[in-house]
Amino acid sequence: YRLGHHEATGVLTICAQLARAEVFVLRRGAAVVGTDELARKALIARFARLASQDLSLVFEGGVTGVMPVGATAAVGLADWSRAHLEAQLDGALADAIVRELAGVRLVVRSDLAPVAHDEADRRMLVAMAMPRRLDQIWPLARTPRFRLLSFVHFLRGIGALDVEGVVAEKSSPTRFPQQLPVDDRRVAALRMLGIEDEADLDTVKRAYRRLARALHPDLQPEVDVVRKRILERRFAEITAAYETLT
Repeated sequence: YRLGHHEATGVLTICAQLARAEVFVLRRGAAVVGTDELARKALIARFARLASQDLSLVFEGGVTGVMPVGATAAVGLADWSRAHLEAQLDGALADAIVRELAGVRLVVRSDLAPVAHDEADRRMLVAMAMPRRLDQIWPLARTPRFRLLSFVHFLRGIGALDVEGVVAEKSSPTRFPQQLPVDDRRVAALRMLGIEDEADLDTVKRAYRRLARALHPDLQPEVDVVRKRILERRFAEITAAYETLT
């Protein structure tokens, strides 16, 4: 993530135990390879395989003499890192994060803060620009519970989230749930759409339409493949939530 965030150029060598070293050429924070989509997908698969192992990394910055001639396909390391970490979140991990972080204040490190891809990202980053608890961040971020927690998990994974203290002042009336009942699909769906328990059908429809406009991958043709995967997953989540409520 840091090499991507700082737009590093050079050669990254990754060594896994009992395996040969793998070499990646970076240009402005992206690993370059080949000229087509198949090459990109193969590179993403290599990253995913390596991420599951114990690794040692060596980066030689500023090395440009080994740039592949004519290579036009690339995978941004920062975006890939985010997609990979956010995809790890499920209901059990989300509840564990809430329990672990209950009562502590969180703040994003400005030197590692990711680029905001959309308005929801911007609101979450603004909400975490100063130390706040999860129950204080959530109403400011105005985003579904699962998306906020996936963002928090990503920030923790890249070392961009600092913890300040263990107890804060009394919270506002809006409370972040300590644990979501695993058997209550309606509550889970409401949280996914970011609406209150007493919401009527019209409110559900408005919330879904608003999120669908923001997340439908076909409405954002300019995004890269990694970002499109994130949008597809989130759109599927809100659609499933909407179907549960209607």
